[in-house]
Amino acid sequence: MSHRGTARKAGGMQHAAAAGQTVPGAPTARRFTVDDFEIGRPLGKGKFGNVYLARLKKNHFIVALKVLFKSQIEKEGLEHQLRREVEIQAHLQHPNILRLYNYFHDARRVYLILEYAPKGELYKALQRSHTFDEQRTATIIEELADALIYCHERKVIHRDIKPENLLLGLMGEVKIADFGWSVHTPSLRRRTTCGTLDYLPPEMIEGRTYDEKVDLWCIGVLCYELLVGNPPFESASTSETYRRILKVDLRFPPSMSSGARDLISKLLRFQPLERLPLVRVLEHPWIRAHSQRVLPPSVPMAF
Repeated sequence: MSHRGTARKAGGMQHAAAAGQTVPGAPTARRFTVDDFEIGRPLGKGKFGNVYLARLKKNHFIVALKVLFKSQIEKEGLEHQLRREVEIQAHLQHPNILRLYNYFHDARRVYLILEYAPKGELYKALQRSHTFDEQRTATIIEELADALIYCHERKVIHRDIKPENLLLGLMGEVKIADFGWSVHTPSLRRRTTCGTLDYLPPEMIEGRTYDEKVDLWCIGVLCYELLVGNPPFESASTSETYRRILKVDLRFPPSMSSGARDLISKLLRFQPLERLPLVRVLEHPWIRAHSQRVLPPSVPMAF
């Protein structure tokens, strides 16, 4: 049994709240209104609102429009969290991170103008096929490692890498999409417990101070889940999952290759300092043998 239930489903849109001006560092100071867009089909629903396929009337540029209700955000006391999410994501430009182009708001709603990821959620793709092969998994892990190197260089820890927070671009490339739990901290050291049960690293469970190496643990868990179909420490109860994480009770199925086992076991280390650094993940023989990462063409921005 998984504990993802509410914690997992809260994913995609759970984090929120508002700020007023155009995004600092965004491409233009132009102010938008909802009348600038043709709104299409819903792409996803969440606790605080919905995401819609949309296009700018002016030039037909396709985006995903995330519409959040201020009343819901305020009721949950998440204004600060959304403001932080917006400020972090607006400054990140990387082929494997979903772009936040801009945002605006009216009396009742906040609108985030996001890059559209045509191939949808990684979580749904994994549900459909149950597992991924080594080629697809290694490609995703390389893409994520590269994106997280970029984040960590900018003192951003994501803290909640999991299939629900990853989208797929036109060429199937992974896009980190949800920055609701991410944090920008000049010291890269935090104490807040967050993230999803199956993906929590030992230092978070124990309430220790942690740093960007929590993201290394998460990509180890993700690599295992993509290859096997469920996370490595999944158990019938929360307490048993915690116990297995703290023991790093890692059990590999016989079908898993020695290269994948080697990478995962070097990421899932109790001591954060012993985890394989991201630059070495990129160089790992299993990644080099299987990854077929191709950089997507950069899309000219229509803002």
